[in-house]
Amino acid sequence: MSSAPAPSAPDAARPPIVAGVGFRHATGPEEIAALVRDALGRAGCAAGQLGALATAEDRAGEAAVRAAAAALGVAVVGIGVEDLREAGRRGVTRSGRIEALRGVGSLAEAAALAAAGPEGRLVLARIASPGATCALASAGEGGPA
Repeated sequence: MSSAPAPSAPDAARPPIVAGVGFRHATGPEEIAALVRDALGRAGCAAGQLGALATAEDRAGEAAVRAAAAALGVAVVGIGVEDLREAGRRGVTRSGRIEALRGVGSLAEAAALAAAGPEGRLVLARIASPGATCALASAGEGGPA
């Protein structure tokens, strides 16, 4: 008796759900992690669907985002300026301050979309806490509808 093939594992380079985050320098890891959990809940996503935290390359090494990622059990992905700007064209939120600083309307949306890949789509537009922003993107198949 033959059995159906096992489902393939998600591509590690393109996780099913990516949380894009932007944060102020004084923001602690607890606030970032709580915001990501809130975003997952709002989008109806299980914590196990989260594959990575994505942020601007120049912020990816900061202790707060690294600690938040560790608390969530995922890696941090740093996104370069050009990739942020390219993916940012697919974003839906516009912040004048972030546009002036980063050249994108929403760092969180641009980072999530860039990390999700060229076929990535927003699952949840940017939400904010006092010191951070978060958006969710799906790499395509396997993400919520």
